[in-house]
Amino acid sequence: MRSSRGLGFGFEEIGMRVCYFGTYRANYSRNQIMIEGLRRNGVEVVECHQRLWHGIEDRVDVASGGWRRIGFPFRLLRTYWRLLQAYRQVGEYDVMVLGYPGQLDVPLARLLTRLRRKPLVLDVFMSVCLIAEERGLTQQHRFTARLIYEIEKLACGLPDRLILDTAEYVRWFQARYGVDAGRFRLVPTGADDRVFRPVEPLHRDDGRFRLLYYGTFIRNHGLDQVVRAAALLREQTDVVFELIGDGPERASMEALARELGADNVEFAGWVEKSELPRQAAAADICLGAFGRTPQSLMTVQNTIYEGLAMRKCVVTGDSPTVRRALVHGRHACLVPRGEPEALAEAVLVLKGDPDLRRKLAEEGYRLYRQQYTPTALGERLRKYLEDMVPESESSMLGES
Repeated sequence: MRSSRGLGFGFEEIGMRVCYFGTYRANYSRNQIMIEGLRRNGVEVVECHQRLWHGIEDRVDVASGGWRRIGFPFRLLRTYWRLLQAYRQVGEYDVMVLGYPGQLDVPLARLLTRLRRKPLVLDVFMSVCLIAEERGLTQQHRFTARLIYEIEKLACGLPDRLILDTAEYVRWFQARYGVDAGRFRLVPTGADDRVFRPVEPLHRDDGRFRLLYYGTFIRNHGLDQVVRAAALLREQTDVVFELIGDGPERASMEALARELGADNVEFAGWVEKSELPRQAAAADICLGAFGRTPQSLMTVQNTIYEGLAMRKCVVTGDSPTVRRALVHGRHACLVPRGEPEALAEAVLVLKGDPDLRRKLAEEGYRLYRQQYTPTALGERLRKYLEDMVPESESSMLGES
């Protein structure tokens, strides 16, 4: 569907105009992919954004009760005042979309869209309540936990449409908040092909077989399984596990590696996102996620799609959610979660079968190009948004 607005003496057809609104994380891959995907599909996206959060430590502090300190309410008011000033410059639009995380922004966005009689869409993407619970942020702050729950429940009830990445996550929101499944639409996570793409490998002459993980060290990703699998393979002197990133579980993973004698695990800090394709090109296998938390089991993590986008052989934890997106033995190698022995065995099989690694890499890359690029995901989202534009806005196209 296309929208029209009066220009001069008649009506001229123009593309859909979307206001991408809120305090969402502008540099977060989900938001960048969604915005880029819409633009590739002919949608004009106007970003009306103000920064509220100052990094992961800030979000953790607030979710752990830091919102009680007087500085946070003032910061919140100041941020929303600036957001309102920016909104005054947006002009006409067809649909407002709240980027992730946008749960806190919903009441203000609902008021603004009601005043203009425009539909409101929230890209939920992940439950901030579930994330806080899984990371243990609310265990000592029961009132804060209840507050986060109520904010998210309200945020799910006010928008006209909700976006999630998997059917399993939709069912979780149904059970947790009583949200009608018919209000959700699915847009997978995908990967940004402006960053994650095949590059020429860095040739190394050390003859080692390299497995690469990059990301945040959190329980959701199940890095203990990776370290334990590495320990089982420590006699394979040419096999090395490279773990890039940081997070709350990094120290415990380093301690576990020392305890198990896993000298074949190398820990590195964060690297620039633009450098990750080069790091992956030098690896033989890219590792996904192996956690057994509800969040991990209900999602297909972005690192999995990014491995496919870089045309790498991907090994990741199995789950019904992952199997909806990937076929084991065709697009990736899926191993049982919580079984480091199975991961170690898969590594040895793939190490001894370069043809299988190439097949998985090529088929995974082909699937990514078909379904999980920003262009493909943006087409999905555009169609969902078009369905929300009233017929009356397009009935006068071409009239004078």
